[in-house]
Amino acid sequence: MESAPASSRRDMWVHMLLYPGHTLPTALAPVLVAAGLARHDGVFSAGPILLAFLAGWLIQLGGVLTDNYENLTRHPDDREHPQLVQALRSGALTLSGLRTAIGACYLVALLAGAWLLQHAGFPVLVIGLLSIAASWIYSAGPFPFGERGIADPLFFAFFGIVSVLGCYYVQAAPMHDDWTFWRTAPDALPFAAVALSLPIGALTTNILIIDDIRDRAFDVVKGKRTVAVRFGPEWSRAEFVALLALAYIAPLAFWLGMGFGAWVLLPLLTLPYAVSTVRAVLTLERFEDLVPMTPKAARLLLAYAALLAGGVAYG
Repeated sequence: MESAPASSRRDMWVHMLLYPGHTLPTALAPVLVAAGLARHDGVFSAGPILLAFLAGWLIQLGGVLTDNYENLTRHPDDREHPQLVQALRSGALTLSGLRTAIGACYLVALLAGAWLLQHAGFPVLVIGLLSIAASWIYSAGPFPFGERGIADPLFFAFFGIVSVLGCYYVQAAPMHDDWTFWRTAPDALPFAAVALSLPIGALTTNILIIDDIRDRAFDVVKGKRTVAVRFGPEWSRAEFVALLALAYIAPLAFWLGMGFGAWVLLPLLTLPYAVSTVRAVLTLERFEDLVPMTPKAARLLLAYAALLAGGVAYG
């Protein structure tokens, strides 16, 4: 009789809070691309990139858990997440347990970052602290970005540009005793790292856009002013299409304008999957129908990133 509650608690933590179908692809995608570019440039290093992945994933989990904590605190009768509300009432989930999990995520991420700081210097500290702040301020603090309709550029910047640059940097950064950013950064951050980060940021932001379209009715009740609430779902759908177009034009630019070989076009193999995703986002309206689209968009991101990484590494 004791096994059912334990199983339910485990399922709740894994599938509703840790959310691996969403968090793992968004954490892994920039790591793969940075590793591919590092392999291309002859600076690949497995230890730093694995620690960067661990730190990035844990920072993201800290943000996801913070979002759920803030939601349950501010909206204890939340109709969007009835399982979590029920779990909180039954004691299977506690706010103190969520706070502990949030602290543990950020603490372990900082420990991983401490080694990277020794290895790559001061920029790692800047990237890590900014990333933690961004993951927390998305849903917490006096001005949560996620409730003000300005989360999209935050996602694009941190899940795309910052993540790819940071993961590349920890592999390529030369050692300096003074850990001076301005000495190490110009040599360790090529323009290609910035360019390759853009489609990753675009496809990751599209996951958020799907969530905002899906949750629009709930967000209106909660007073959240997401882009889909402020400007309507059609605006969000247009943004989704624009970001998807950016992601699939990018490989052509990498091939024709940046000197990469034709292997960099490999992400175009995911185009049929992208078309089926965008068709669903443009036509589906019901919350229940849009729920599977978030993990589908995450799978698209991961497949695209893996193919881009391979194409860059060997192209």
